[in-house]
Amino acid sequence: MCEPRIYVADLAAYNNGKLHGVWIDASLDLEDIQDAVLKMLKSSPEPDAEEWAIHDFEGFGSHRLSEYDSFERVSELAQFIEEHEELGAELISHFCGDIEEARKAIEEQYAGCHKSVADFAEELTEGTTEIPESLARYIDYKAMAYDLEVSGDIFTLELAFEEVHIFWSR
Repeated sequence: MCEPRIYVADLAAYNNGKLHGVWIDASLDLEDIQDAVLKMLKSSPEPDAEEWAIHDFEGFGSHRLSEYDSFERVSELAQFIEEHEELGAELISHFCGDIEEARKAIEEQYAGCHKSVADFAEELTEGTTEIPESLARYIDYKAMAYDLEVSGDIFTLELAFEEVHIFWSR
């Protein structure tokens, strides 16, 4: 996954048919992002350029930024993504951009990465219950996994083949 960054366009130039903008590392502090935008606007091919918009972005997973998201919000999202990588980006998307919910999930609800939800159900069951050997082969962990998901006890984010991240819902 690439580093979170944004392309900030000079609207005075854009409205006059010229492309002028800059790619900025979105994980920079607010002041550094603002300085990069001011520098870009000062070098505008149009006089008195003042307005900008985010015209492109990458490294935010499936979450979509708006043209006028605040730089403070963009930086906060990017820093969370840099800290938690692809999982962080997908958590932000899962929670529709709510960074506080994404933080809560990673800090308080994360149950780990497993090959499947059935593997998680098996690990959970065998770690909390002593199962007699004579009954072990009769346990249907796929059915248990289905029940965990359907009941809303967990939610999952599958990032790759056999890479299922599991979170408690409550």
